[in-house]
Amino acid sequence: MANPAPSSTSLGLGYLWPVDDVELGQVRERLEVFAGQVFASLPRRDQQDKGATYLRGLLLDGARKSMQPMAARLGVDHQGLQQFVTSSTWDVAPVRAALAARAVDVVGPDAWVVDDTGFPKDGTASPGVARQYSGTLGKVGNCQIAVSVHAATDAASAPLDWRLFLPARWDPAHAEDEEAGDLVRDRRARASIPDEVAHRPKWQLALDMIDELATWGQRPPALCADAGYGNNGDFRHGLATRGLSYIVQVEDDLTAFALDAAPVAKAYPGVGPYPKPRYRTAPIPLHEHIATAVRQGSAQVVDLSWRRGSRGTMTGTFVAIRVRPAGRSRTHRLNPDGTLEPAWLLAQWPDGAPEPVQYWLSNLGEDTPIAELVRLGKIRWRIEHDYRELKQALGLDHFEGRTFAGWHRHVTPVSAAHLFATTLRTDADPKAPGAA
Repeated sequence: MANPAPSSTSLGLGYLWPVDDVELGQVRERLEVFAGQVFASLPRRDQQDKGATYLRGLLLDGARKSMQPMAARLGVDHQGLQQFVTSSTWDVAPVRAALAARAVDVVGPDAWVVDDTGFPKDGTASPGVARQYSGTLGKVGNCQIAVSVHAATDAASAPLDWRLFLPARWDPAHAEDEEAGDLVRDRRARASIPDEVAHRPKWQLALDMIDELATWGQRPPALCADAGYGNNGDFRHGLATRGLSYIVQVEDDLTAFALDAAPVAKAYPGVGPYPKPRYRTAPIPLHEHIATAVRQGSAQVVDLSWRRGSRGTMTGTFVAIRVRPAGRSRTHRLNPDGTLEPAWLLAQWPDGAPEPVQYWLSNLGEDTPIAELVRLGKIRWRIEHDYRELKQALGLDHFEGRTFAGWHRHVTPVSAAHLFATTLRTDADPKAPGAA
């Protein structure tokens, strides 16, 4: 008699994944095919086998997904798993390229989302660990920070790529003097951080991943991010120069010019080069643009629903106008005629509130419906779902190794485990109990 179909709850269709041996056995054949395809780029068969074993260990139920507890549940020597992650020489890039292609196919993303998450740590030896602000902690704490890019719709999402953030204190180029630089170099050597890996701001790591994904043949339909990225004019400019559409959350004190503001060239003094056209007035904060447009009746103000949440349909009042975002350093973002590119300014303004509670900037086309701006601007919620599942069920933050390459090797099969769960959820009969 054939094995019964796994329950939708045990296979993570309700929320999280962890399953026991019997439940995992019900999809064993499919998992073996999946693992064989994902790890096909590994040069040796024993590496491919260890990748499949590691993947199975991440999917099995258990409080910890570090080496020894996983090995005990799997009935294998933990040193084999340790070697696969910490000292083996396999390259994560081809594996991630295969995962990204599969994730885009499975999810069919409406957008990609850039975000970051923290991993609290007790010591100082793990690569990138420092006292730094973490949204996960909601405060400054001793932790690592990872930046990730995810494919997302309101129904499904999956990580496409990862970078471990290295604070400036992990880069000898930022050391106060040569002696301090030597200490940083020693610390990096113990964590096996390659010499070419330097401190880069999180927004630059995001652009690096977008460029890497492009070499794998992947391009976002639109790019979304929170204000930690959206506030940075160079990040938005980097997306625009890559020909990418974006909608990013921003703070209300960012500045912009009115859409009809025009740069003016000063009178030619008679010698030297002709003055270039520049904006001659000061830009004003985004919240002032919104308040003025609403007061004058020149803004689009609409009530919209964007998705169904746990407490019912989510609705709100939104205001949209067109502006020209400025920023502190904008010279390199000016067009040849001195103008700044126009953009949508979207704000959510609850009834009875004295001012909006959220703001977004977007370079989507002028004819984009406000409902589409809202839908894409709000899609970031899926990534918090990803992080919870990756951490609580699949061991994303359970890695206890202390090498840079080891961390990246760990998060790669964790992403594979998440994609396998997402694939089963996506393929589930929508009428089945608990189907997502």
